[in-house]
Amino acid sequence: MQNRRDFLRLLGAGTAGAVALGSPLSVIGKNSPVHLTILHTNDFHSHIDPFGNDSPRNAGEGGMAKRAALISRIRSESEHVLLFDAGDIFQGTPYFNYFQAKLDFEIMTMMGYDGATIGNHEFDNGLEGISSQLKYAGFPFITSNYDFSDTILAGKTIPYKIFRRGGIKIGVYGLGVELKGLVDPKNYGNTRYNDPLQTALKMEKMLREEHNTDLIICLSHLGYEYKDNTISDKILAAQTFQTDLIIGGHTHTFLKTPDKIMNKSGKEVIVNQVGFGGLILGKLDFYLSKQTKA
Repeated sequence: MQNRRDFLRLLGAGTAGAVALGSPLSVIGKNSPVHLTILHTNDFHSHIDPFGNDSPRNAGEGGMAKRAALISRIRSESEHVLLFDAGDIFQGTPYFNYFQAKLDFEIMTMMGYDGATIGNHEFDNGLEGISSQLKYAGFPFITSNYDFSDTILAGKTIPYKIFRRGGIKIGVYGLGVELKGLVDPKNYGNTRYNDPLQTALKMEKMLREEHNTDLIICLSHLGYEYKDNTISDKILAAQTFQTDLIIGGHTHTFLKTPDKIMNKSGKEVIVNQVGFGGLILGKLDFYLSKQTKA
């Protein structure tokens, strides 16, 4: 059973701005299911303030203060909540030019982010630009297909993480976009890029079979879809077996409702992406039990 709602626009107190809340999607299990809420963002690009009133689109909308208030409200209503970001936190406003990622990371830490993956714009100031900022993030960066072992980022990211909420085990892995041709080679140095599909197949198998996870989430900065056969969230969903949810980024795609794609096991994979600039907070509600996994 699935339950969808239209976008809910929440007006900021005393302002005409708005933060949009992405359509929730519920997966109902049996045997006293646990309600798990997944919140997510992507391609924030250092939009700490709302869009300016002179902006041709989205004037007064977004901003971290409104996002923080919305997250706080949802946490007060839901016992089991996880909050993720799918990359490209860096670059986009003067805040980044002046503070680098320090301010973004500190505010995200205050919001209680549980994890994020690395986008291509995280490399804009090179590997040192990532390494020097990670100390301000009170949450892990989860990346499975970037091999940083021969760089200064060695040991500073993790390939996966397992979360426990209400007796449910949630496994999370992360995938980044191909850097060659997109990022200046000197900015990623000796980073080795591993095939995202092959990495996903290994990660989901390990998370399900070795760690007995009930829900598997991919934080993806691959992009929603392309006109050619470039690996994307839609292709990834169709070619995997056990990944349940793909939280996407990179293509700045506004999905009005989460997409559902049949995987190699004949089961639906949920794919969602919420545009860019912190305009929308994605929200997906799962009802799960160990007997009936989503």
